[in-house]
Amino acid sequence: QVQLVESGGRLVQAGGSLRLSCAASGTFSKIVFSSIAMGWFRQAPEKDREFVAAISWNGGSTNYTDSVKGRFTISRDNAKNTVYLQMNSLKPEDTAVYYCAAASQSTYTYNRNYYPYWGQGTQVTVSS
Repeated sequence: QVQLVESGGRLVQAGGSLRLSCAASGTFSKIVFSSIAMGWFRQAPEKDREFVAAISWNGGSTNYTDSVKGRFTISRDNAKNTVYLQMNSLKPEDTAVYYCAAASQSTYTYNRNYYPYWGQGTQVTVSS
């Protein structure tokens, strides 16, 4: 059993910042967490879930969707089984439910099909 719990989402004004956290627990041991890639996705109302950012098993490689490059930063702390998403210069179009996901491989990917484990999501709302 793998549990991913996101936190940090809230209402924020445009131009503001938020840091989302995702903690892994359950039988998801530290050894497993530190060997797999992690990702963040988001889903706005009436839209498909989309890739936001991903990070490789050791944090050495990251990937972002174009709309967040230069504003968002993904990072991880394998000692704490936690992955983060620092979001700066937020825009109203960033409003969505943000989901953390654990991949089935060590290298990052934007493909949802390679993420078998998902959190319940955290709401981020950016007001104009």
